Amino acid sequence: MVLLVTSASGANGSGYGKLLAFDADGEALGPFSDDVRIVDPRGLGSDGSLLFVNSGSDRILALDDNGRVVRETGVIPWLNPGGGNFGPDGRYHVGMRAARTIMAFAPTLDGAAEAVLPSSVVPFPRGFAFGPDGTLFLASGIGPGGEGDNTILAFDPEGAVKPSWNVQDPDLSPLDLTIAPNGNVLVSSEHPFGAPDAVTTIREYDRSDGRLVRVLTPDRRVGFRKPRGLRFGPDGKLYCVAQDEVVAFDFTTGESLGPVVTLPGLNGQAVIFFG
Repeated sequence: MVLLVTSASGANGSGYGKLLAFDADGEALGPFSDDVRIVDPRGLGSDGSLLFVNSGSDRILALDDNGRVVRETGVIPWLNPGGGNFGPDGRYHVGMRAARTIMAFAPTLDGAAEAVLPSSVVPFPRGFAFGPDGTLFLASGIGPGGEGDNTILAFDPEGAVKPSWNVQDPDLSPLDLTIAPNGNVLVSSEHPFGAPDAVTTIREYDRSDGRLVRVLTPDRRVGFRKPRGLRFGPDGKLYCVAQDEVVAFDFTTGESLGPVVTLPGLNGQAVIFFG
C-alpha cells in the first residue's frame, strides 16, 4: 500500500502537476502514473479495487494498482472537478468548481452524470463527504477571487437542507472535509483564507447539530500552510496534506504526530492510501 497525493499545478498551485506516490517511510517513489491524461490532478477516491482521479483535463480516470488507466469518462468540458468521494449509493461523486455543485457518476464511468444538488448551491465548494446515515456535508469556503462564505451545510438523502445542522464558528475557513470514525465532521481550515499569517487547523463538529467539538493543531515546528485534503489511513490515523508536507494526527487524542512526508512545493490537494 502506498500513500498518494495529488500535487496541484497551473491556476491551482505551483506544485508538480502529478499524482505522486510515497512509501510507508515517506520516501518519494515518483509519479504513481505517467498517463498524459492526468493533468493538474485534484480529488481522489477509491472503491476498494480501483483508484479514481479527478483530472484538470476535465475528465475522471480510474486506475488499477499499477497506475494503469482502466476506465475514463472522456473529456467533459464543463466539469472543472474538485474533490471526490463515493456515496452510499455506490456512485462516485465529484465537486464541480465552476458550477458550484456536486455530480454523481456510475463507477463504470459511462453514461450521463447526475447533479445531486442544484447549481450554485454554495458560493464556492470546499470539500464534501457522506455521513453514516447518508447525510451529505458540504463545506462552503472562499474562492481564489475572494468570493464565498465560511460555513458547512448538511443535506438529507433527498437533497433538502437539514435545519438542525448549524455551524457557528467565526474562526472557520474550510478547505476540505471528511467524516471521522465517530461520525463527526472534520474540516481543514485556513483563517483568514490566503492571509500570510492565517491560522491553520483541523476542526471537528458534532454530526447531529454542527457544534464545534475540538480543534486539532499541528506541532509548532511544522509549517502546515495551505492544509487541504483529509483522509483516515488504514492505521486509524488522520492525514492532512498541505503546502510542503503530509501531517498525521492521532485522532483519539488529537495529538499531532508530525509530518510523514516532507516535499517542498508539494501543494497537495488530496491524499489517500491505495494498493
